[in-house]
Amino acid sequence: MSVRERVTAARERATDGDETALGQGLTLLAGAIAAAVVLPLGWLVVDAFGLGSRALELLVAGQTIRVLLRSVALVGVVTAASVLIGVPLAVLTVQGDLPFSRFWTVVVALPLAVPSYLGAFAAVSAFGPRGQLANILAPLGIEQVPTVYGFVGASVVLTLYTYPYVFLTTRASLLSLDASLVEAARTLNAGRWEAFRRVTLPQILPGIAAGALLVALYTLSDFGTPNIMRVEVFTQFIYARYNGFMRDYAALLSLQLFAVTAVILAIESRVGADDSGAYASGGDRGAFDLDLGLWRYPAAILPAAVGLVAILLPVGIFGVWFLRSGPGYATGSMAFSWSYGWNSVYVALLAAGGSVLVALPIALRSAASSSRLASLADRAPYVGYATPGIVLAIALVSFSLDVLPALYRTIPLLVFAYVVRFMPQAIGSIRTSALQVDSRFVEAARVLGRSPLGAFRSVTLPLVLPGIATGAALVFLTTMKELPATLILRPLRFDTLVTYIWRVQEAGLYGAAAVPALVLVVVSGLSMAVILAQGSGPGADT
Repeated sequence: MSVRERVTAARERATDGDETALGQGLTLLAGAIAAAVVLPLGWLVVDAFGLGSRALELLVAGQTIRVLLRSVALVGVVTAASVLIGVPLAVLTVQGDLPFSRFWTVVVALPLAVPSYLGAFAAVSAFGPRGQLANILAPLGIEQVPTVYGFVGASVVLTLYTYPYVFLTTRASLLSLDASLVEAARTLNAGRWEAFRRVTLPQILPGIAAGALLVALYTLSDFGTPNIMRVEVFTQFIYARYNGFMRDYAALLSLQLFAVTAVILAIESRVGADDSGAYASGGDRGAFDLDLGLWRYPAAILPAAVGLVAILLPVGIFGVWFLRSGPGYATGSMAFSWSYGWNSVYVALLAAGGSVLVALPIALRSAASSSRLASLADRAPYVGYATPGIVLAIALVSFSLDVLPALYRTIPLLVFAYVVRFMPQAIGSIRTSALQVDSRFVEAARVLGRSPLGAFRSVTLPLVLPGIATGAALVFLTTMKELPATLILRPLRFDTLVTYIWRVQEAGLYGAAAVPALVLVVVSGLSMAVILAQGSGPGADT
């Protein structure tokens, strides 16, 4: 037998052994993990059954329908407004010849680093009845300003802090756009708008739909912003019933909210899967240059205005709170302690580490196998990601009280909720890195006598480390900002930055929130800077 034949035979034995032993074991492990993280959500059904025949009556009650319609309307308005802002900003920063385009790219992406409830907090402080604007206008004889509360105020705030989802996904689509197709349309006497409508838009539509889905899911699940802006939506409605010791009713409403989430996912899958406008071409990839001419400087007003309102306003308000805060703002149980910051970091690190450990086998198996079980194990955890935080929290409360009372309101249960909620972020980044690993490297290690585990440790693991680090950073960031699950599941007398901010907000002690709010913004901003610095991110060269 020749050397080549021996190498080929060894490679086949290594591959077959991996598939029949380690591969199948990894598939079963991935499936078991996926089932474990999704199982507690089923306890909502158990609780809802406790209502018996009253369930249907409660679901169709007038107040329930009104809150449902208001929640759906808020999702529709915020999603549409985010598309109207995010898509033009993506086109301007990618295709347009804006001055300092890289700077504006960072500016318009940064609002994603500010939790929306902090934006709402700042908006009320600036434009509320006793806010900074009212204080400035009072000496001029203007005693009343238009109210910032209500549906419109909530829509504006949510749009300002969710449109970056659409901006980032649309930008990614534009960066991979085949410029030769746009140029061909222009040579056929198609105007700029017609070329965009007939060529560019169909190709970037899946990216727009992906960003719109994230906006819709965030808006539907948001708890803090509607509460601060005094708009009763489903999350507040559920929280009120839960606090009123109506656990079965809260579970029923949670299932209804989950059903709305499923409808949103179904709509996005129909739009995102429509590739009728996607063109396969071997032409050059890259954005088509859009010459704005004399409009390049006026066009910069749009990103500047968005950055001013979404970033400088809240940071400025927090700065004013910090400068004006005194002993009256921080007394008794409302006094700020740096232990709250450590608690936030502690649970966020546990969540990041746990998410990576759980996501690693799922992502690796999904990248290596196309079997149905591997695919199911990969997609099942996204149920947790799509589940509103308050729904997941109530499901875990029910599960812990009925099955494992010792876990009720403990750190392990809180961290488990974070893992269920944010693990898909780690799965996505690890799988992306795993797909880029050349299987020939692994095969070579096996031919040289390495065991499957040894080949993974010496070859695969170093190559997927960037994806692991990115996934851990994403989970850490989102855990630091998570509000409803933390409020419901945290142990007694265990405060984090977000729960402390929530307590002082409810007490009207705005100055006491200055330091934790600024800390959250800085931590989030640094995390976003790391993400934007990646070559494939929004900060990449266009």
